[in-house]
Amino acid sequence: MLTYLAYGLAIVLNLFVVFIGARFLLVPRAAAAGYGVPAKQDGDPAYLTIKGLRDGTFGILGLALLALVGAQAEAWFMLVVAIVPIGDTLIVLRHGGSRATAFGIHFATAVVLLVSAALLFAV
Repeated sequence: MLTYLAYGLAIVLNLFVVFIGARFLLVPRAAAAGYGVPAKQDGDPAYLTIKGLRDGTFGILGLALLALVGAQAEAWFMLVVAIVPIGDTLIVLRHGGSRATAFGIHFATAVVLLVSAALLFAV
């Protein structure tokens, strides 16, 4: 049962990150607003594309690790990747985003990634 939970959570998290990446590529301004720091109208859209590419790549890499290498490699990946939403929390707070978004979305994501890593290490 633990194996199904560990793998299932990892798959859902990776697919969600692929979705976020796709959203930044397809509707970057809406995605930026959902991130917690709306994009400026005259801002450079290349940075939003970079975020989309980064997130999509992380999601695909996570799925590949899980499928081709296994739970241990995916656990280390989740542990390391948890740095990203912690950084996102700080970015949102530093740039005037709401505390609810910073902690309710980004910090909570970091916690879920750490839980996922712990479950994967346990299997």
